[in-house]
Formats: sequence, structure tokens, C-alpha cells
Amino acid sequence: MKADRVIPAASSRLSAQLFNIITVVALMLSLSALLLGKLLASQKIGFLPLVLSLPPVMIWLGASIFVYASIAHHPNPRTAHYNKWAGYRYYGVMGGLVVFGPMIYGLLGGWQGLMLVLGLAVAIIVPWALFDIYRAAREPWQDITIESE
Repeated sequence: MKADRVIPAASSRLSAQLFNIITVVALMLSLSALLLGKLLASQKIGFLPLVLSLPPVMIWLGASIFVYASIAHHPNPRTAHYNKWAGYRYYGVMGGLVVFGPMIYGLLGGWQGLMLVLGLAVAIIVPWALFDIYRAAREPWQDITIESE
């Protein structure tokens, strides 16, 4: 017996935007935690900004793999397209920061270096992600019917 399943247009749109939305939230949370850590830290606990700012980025780095994989084979090709480019951006910048981050951090050292590295990631990823969220919202999405057994 074959049954048809309908994927609503709103679900496809949200799936197309999800990776970008969570990426923006994680990066802004990390940047806010860095600034809060700098305000709260004294000279004796100078590592506090680092300790506060890394968990959101690291948790999202791990969780993003599952989000990316769950959306990668979406039946709507536009949803998979938005997800693919969001992943390229995020993983490309984070991978580049693994390579070039220590050199950038070494320029200033301390919390200023960390601010420069994280600020670079935010400056590269967030505007594109927000633009993709906007583009996906403006695109005409349609319900998709899938036959399943």
C-alpha cells in the first residue's frame, strides 16, 4: 500500500534557514560571552573570556554535523542547496581559523587576539548567513508530495 506524504512549504523553508539561524545564534552568543568575560575578568583570571566564548562555537561545531546531515538529503533541492552553502561557509571559515587562527592570535595575544579571531569568523559568516536567511524567506516555496511504501 502506497501512501503519500506531504512536506509543507513552511517546513522546507525552515529547513533551508535552520543551519544559518543556529550558526548566527552560536557565533553571536560566543562573541557576547567573550565580551562579558572580558568585563568580568580581572588580571588574575585572564583566561575567563576564552573559557566563556569557546563552548557555544565548539558545541555548535559538533551539533552542526547532525543538522547538516539531516538536511543534506531533503527532498526539496532548494533546501539542500541552502544547507550545502551554509555548511561550506561555516566549515570553511572554522577550518581556516584552525590553520590561520594561531598566527592571527599571535599578532596581539591575550583576549585581543581571541577577539580578532572570533571577530573575523563573525564578520565573514554572519552577513552571508543573514543574507541567505533573507533569500530563503523571499523564495516561493511549494508543498512537496512524496510517495512512500
